Amino acid sequence: MTSAPAPYSTRRAVEEGDLQACFQVRKEVFVGEQNVPEELEYDAHDATAVHVLAVTADGTALGTGRLLHGADAAGKTGGDPAVGSLGRLAVSREARGHGVGAALVRAIEDEARALGLAAVDLHAQTHALGFYERLGYLAYGPEFPDAGMPHRAMRREIRPA
Repeated sequence: MTSAPAPYSTRRAVEEGDLQACFQVRKEVFVGEQNVPEELEYDAHDATAVHVLAVTADGTALGTGRLLHGADAAGKTGGDPAVGSLGRLAVSREARGHGVGAALVRAIEDEARALGLAAVDLHAQTHALGFYERLGYLAYGPEFPDAGMPHRAMRREIRPA
């Protein structure tokens, strides 16, 4: 086990620098480690999604995730406008195992509540099902491939703010 990362916080990524940090973490984890083709990793939804970022006080990016909502989420959530879609959750290798992923999921849920959403869906890599189950997500439907890896759909009801 590596030593714990420096104290960190999560925030909505709005500034260009924050967005670039989000994309860099995704590139390291999905493209670099998991061999997801770069053209699959980045998509048109990045422009309209809510992105969150976990950073240390010195600005080191530890992780990221995004929330799709409205029409962008419909294809992943069965078309229910009250359901957002959590995706692209990535934590840098050195920050794993220290609660960063869970903090990012909660930050995304907070953003979903602020948008008035009633639930959050996600497509989890099957090896991550236990992580999401511990955060209150329930798997539904059959396993399916995404970017060549097995996934399951999951959902957690949230209370609007």
